Amino acid sequence: MSASPPHLTEFNGKVGLPVPSTEISIRGDDGKEVRRGQPGEICVRGPQVMKGYWQNEEATAEAIDEKGFFRTGDIGTLDKDGFLEIVDRKKDMILVSGFNVYPNEIEDVVSLHPDIVEAACVSVPDKKTGEGVKLFVVKNNQSLTEEEIIAHCKENLTAYKVPKQIVFIDELPKTNVGKVLRRALRE
Repeated sequence: MSASPPHLTEFNGKVGLPVPSTEISIRGDDGKEVRRGQPGEICVRGPQVMKGYWQNEEATAEAIDEKGFFRTGDIGTLDKDGFLEIVDRKKDMILVSGFNVYPNEIEDVVSLHPDIVEAACVSVPDKKTGEGVKLFVVKNNQSLTEEEIIAHCKENLTAYKVPKQIVFIDELPKTNVGKVLRRALRE
């Protein structure tokens, strides 16, 4: 779907430019393209993209729009030069008071704390905001407190992104290839 051009000499944090004959469209929940640089669902169309699910028209209609764009389920942005960046998975997005919160952003900020080995967050029901952020933390300093993490988050995140709940655990559940299983954390 995309590749980094050979002239780049450093990693730019993006997954690259669309490969030849491939179109990438970043779309909001309404199905319309969002402004350049804004996050939305990554939709792709090209010769390497599937035409549909074998003998499953209903699933095909859900995944591919009337113009042939496949909805990937990934949230991303296109920068001014056309480089694609993947932000998160759509199913993992947390909706706090109508604002989209991407777990990867929170986890990246929290992981900058020197006493935190790794972290993962999921959505939890919240009577005031609809959903809230619940953070699971693996720490390397046993004296680290919830209050210190909250203070770190308040310094580095917008208020609605600050976790409402923090749970300390010994290790995050992961797949065989090391991907965090957010589904297991939700349960």
